Amino acid sequence: MTRLTRTHSLTTVSLLAMLALGACQPSDAANTSQTVDVANETPAPVAADGVIHPELWPEFTPPPLDPAVEARIDAIMATMTVEQKVGQVIQADSGSVTPEEVREYRLGSVLSGGNSAPGPLPYADTETWLEAADAYFNASIDPEGVETAIPIIWGIDAVHGHANLRGAVVFPHNIGLGATRNPDLIEEIYRVTARELSVSGHDWTFAPTLAVPQDDRWGRTYEGFSEDPAIVASYGDRIVYGLQGRPGTDDFMSTGHVISSAKHFLADGGTENGRDQGDALISEAELRDIHAAGYLTAIPAGVQTVMASFSSWWHQPMHGNEALLTDILKDRFGFQGFVVGDWNGHGLIPGCTSTDCPQAFNAGLDMYMAPDSWRELYHSTLAHVRSGEISQERLDDAVRRILRVKINSGIFEISQPSDRPLAGNAGVLAAPEHRAVARQAVRESLVLLKNADQTLPLDPGLTVLVVGDGADDIAKASGGWTLSWQGGGIDNSEFPNGQTILDGIRETVEAAGGSVIHDPDGTSAAAADVVIAVYGENPYAEFQGDREHLDFVPNGFDTNRLAELGANGTPVVSVFLSGRPMWANPEINASDAFVAAWLPGSEGGGIADMLFRTDPAFDFTGRLSFSWPGDALGEPLNPGDDAYAPLFPLGYGLGFDDDGALAALSEVSGLADGDSAPDGTYYTRGQTVTPWQASIWSGGASASADTLPAELDGIQVRATDRTAQEDSLQVTWQAGMTGLRLDTAEPVDLERQANGAMELAFQARAFGNAPEQVGVGIGCAADGECEASVPITIMQGNWSEYRISLNCFADAGVDMQAINSAFILSLPESGGEIGISEIRLDSDTDAMRTCGDTAN
Repeated sequence: MTRLTRTHSLTTVSLLAMLALGACQPSDAANTSQTVDVANETPAPVAADGVIHPELWPEFTPPPLDPAVEARIDAIMATMTVEQKVGQVIQADSGSVTPEEVREYRLGSVLSGGNSAPGPLPYADTETWLEAADAYFNASIDPEGVETAIPIIWGIDAVHGHANLRGAVVFPHNIGLGATRNPDLIEEIYRVTARELSVSGHDWTFAPTLAVPQDDRWGRTYEGFSEDPAIVASYGDRIVYGLQGRPGTDDFMSTGHVISSAKHFLADGGTENGRDQGDALISEAELRDIHAAGYLTAIPAGVQTVMASFSSWWHQPMHGNEALLTDILKDRFGFQGFVVGDWNGHGLIPGCTSTDCPQAFNAGLDMYMAPDSWRELYHSTLAHVRSGEISQERLDDAVRRILRVKINSGIFEISQPSDRPLAGNAGVLAAPEHRAVARQAVRESLVLLKNADQTLPLDPGLTVLVVGDGADDIAKASGGWTLSWQGGGIDNSEFPNGQTILDGIRETVEAAGGSVIHDPDGTSAAAADVVIAVYGENPYAEFQGDREHLDFVPNGFDTNRLAELGANGTPVVSVFLSGRPMWANPEINASDAFVAAWLPGSEGGGIADMLFRTDPAFDFTGRLSFSWPGDALGEPLNPGDDAYAPLFPLGYGLGFDDDGALAALSEVSGLADGDSAPDGTYYTRGQTVTPWQASIWSGGASASADTLPAELDGIQVRATDRTAQEDSLQVTWQAGMTGLRLDTAEPVDLERQANGAMELAFQARAFGNAPEQVGVGIGCAADGECEASVPITIMQGNWSEYRISLNCFADAGVDMQAINSAFILSLPESGGEIGISEIRLDSDTDAMRTCGDTAN
């Protein structure tokens, strides 16, 4: 649905006008960090044609540039060759560039993407990070061949703590922090994050995310603080202060501070259907009044960099939108830092590729983020400068902005990363005061949605049964961007300074003389006084988390067990882990108390603090920063929308003393049959997921296998049990070339999933006395003209998980933009018997390409 205009609880024009009056006074900016609600003013109507009218946007008067800094820039630039200038506008990923190449090309920056830590893992320890940081930094300042060697700045996505550093504190994701309504706490969280970044030698974090998500199906919803721009605006400046210090004071960019980057400019949270990297078909008024709100506090606070969005506005990719990057951000808002791109985002512009895109630079991009395309992009950009397609003036402006940020950061004056204050300091990393801030953030982020008969707080002296797969799993409780890009699947031992939710409960209960029984599956017959169930979404990041709907589909823990566990009157408390509000009416109905815990991070004790009220002063103060859906359809749900009818509105939340009873909720999701499976799921719980259809084939004949049993010359499929009754397929074949496949009439585009390192995953086992080697493939035509297959050896005995990287099929020539066959099982002529279950796409948790014969 295209929404061209709508009102909102915040009339941002009024807020922005007030901010603009004080924009040249950074010392006063903290006073603007409050929710402003002016409901009776209406912004001027603006056409929804993709045309920007700068005169209708707020105008900021930036502080005067420091003459000494500008003179220093002049002196440096006078010594630079055009080759060196072009190098400064290129950022490469550490997984694709060596220190020697940084020296040769004089690159301006290095980043480490979510899976690009030095060493064999997607994350690293302090010593490994510092060793790499020293190598890149020292290469950049090598004076050989240049008059002035310019240090690099190293960036990373520390979006909820420095979560690619082993042992760092992992804070709740932004969606939870939005529920705290506590700008003071938010500033402290980012101050801690900056200090822990300094431990590993990093100079720059790609935070804060100032998106205002309007469609919770977006896979980055949890990176937004709220659907309400007032809440986002109240945090924008405070995060910048926490990371960088306050401009105009000795604190600014002093020891323990890092460069920050407001992102993603603009309207990444406003795309149609919540599609990541999608198109925001919204009016200019909505673009301005909702999606720009956070920038109008972050920019006066002195944010040094702004990251362009992957998304588009009215079909114009943001990386190439001169009206927004230059006319609004730089000219109208007075932004004096530099604009950095996002992961090859320039390549999305029509006429561009990842390796050649003068259009982005001419539109106002100052530094390309070219993780693996940097070398070719350097050469093409240099050629465009020499030909005049990129003017010398535009190049000099970008370089000036980059040098200004580097000088402001103090990078020219400090030593190699390992010799800097705080570097490698084990006493700083996860210091007790840092963990205390994170634990406070957990407590204040929790939103109590139901508390029948005042079930909470619990008596810690009781026997407590803890169930659910999230209780003893820090990675699940932390979500994406945690030790790896997509998060999840990482052992608790890799969080040496963290505490699971289970251990937090156990610590509290045992100290009071109670006892804890831990049964993740909830199948124990053990008697208990109360049940605490910890479950929810599995981790994801970015587009891999995009959803078609908001139905919570149980995974890892069968929530049907909740009703059984509470059947004898035992109170059931649900702690729901999620990166967005979800339709979970059956789970809420089966719970006496229901807590929206979001993605709380590594301080699980904060959960116990609230469930057991370990301090009399504690109360549930978290309030929803996103509206909670009344059905599973996932249509945009924001105050001011037509027919706004949430189950729980924006701002809802109970305290201990409130009447927390709820009438029984409808368990009719509103979805059609088959729509309730997660995106990328093809076969689950014994059923093929619409629109996929199962068939068996033998020679040139085929027959449907959606209704079992199914049989065709030499092959038979019937239902079998894996974890539940008839939740899997048992395939038996006699001889000849036979197989099973899942097809759809309308092709599906899996190119993003292939580029995003996703895998085809399934459970399987051999029923005979020996392994069975089969072929597993996908295809872009149901007739076999465009298929690729890899060999998989299915082991006998227990069910095991098998994974194949989608890139293996792409490399074999499958057109990933037009997949008709999501799963093709080719069986050998010798005959055999195997089981197949849970066929789906999943994240590559170990960042290693797998192309067959690997069981996990």
